[in-house]
Amino acid sequence: MSEDLHGNVPDSFPVALLIIDMINDLDFPDGERFLKPALAAAERIAALKKRAQKQNIPVVYVNDNFGRWRSDFSEVVEHVLKDGVRGQRLAELLHPAQDDYFVLKPKHSAFYATTLATLLEYLKPSQLIITGLSADVCVLFTASDAYMREFKLFIPADCVASGSDEHTKTALAYMERVLSADVRPSEELDLGALCAVNKS
Repeated sequence: MSEDLHGNVPDSFPVALLIIDMINDLDFPDGERFLKPALAAAERIAALKKRAQKQNIPVVYVNDNFGRWRSDFSEVVEHVLKDGVRGQRLAELLHPAQDDYFVLKPKHSAFYATTLATLLEYLKPSQLIITGLSADVCVLFTASDAYMREFKLFIPADCVASGSDEHTKTALAYMERVLSADVRPSEELDLGALCAVNKS
């Protein structure tokens, strides 16, 4: 298999950080219930992302397109930042950097009908750190698909959220039990050790 992707050789790394649906206007019927836990998760994800950047870990934003089939990710970011929506603070905390990757998804799993699998094929991680919304739906579906693709999963308990603490705890317990996910809090993740995996 060719090592380049249309002439551009992406960085390869043993671990990648996925941020799922955090650029989010929260403009849906239960959005108000998501705001407080999502903000708490966003603060922890922002801190984790900063640590990941220091280790040169690739960061991949995977986001719903909110039914805006003619939009791209930059337009989604602008919408959440500038249209006075409920989720504005999420985008302020987690504004994508220029060298971050992004994937728009049409359904719950980050892998379904998206380019994520192709991107990961070239980035070559064997481990994924999965964060975002919601723990019991899009994070869970993505983690299940990642597990079937034999990725080692890290899903920090303080970096995911849903509409209720009960739903989040139930989803984390399931992913730990069934998907062998490591759900320790983000501050306990040794990113240096993860980066050393498969490196000579």
